[in-house]
Amino acid sequence: MALVIRLRRHGARKKPYYRIVVADSRSPRDGRFVEQVGTYDPAFDPPRVTIKKEDTDRWIKAGAKPSDTVRKLIKRAEEAATASA
Repeated sequence: MALVIRLRRHGARKKPYYRIVVADSRSPRDGRFVEQVGTYDPAFDPPRVTIKKEDTDRWIKAGAKPSDTVRKLIKRAEEAATASA
């Protein structure tokens, strides 16, 4: 079972809100998932990103591959955390 960390779309039409989830690569985009590890809300300026760093790191060490978009969001969240500290 290949695990991926990807976005799961929620929200109304034309007002998306995403959850960052760990899911089996064979499941559909909005289908079953293993664990929710964060959120992404592009409606704000700048977009809001919250990620459970410990859980994300644990899944990556276990072999889960983040999608390109999630990889960028993780990087953005880390930069925001270091800038605010």
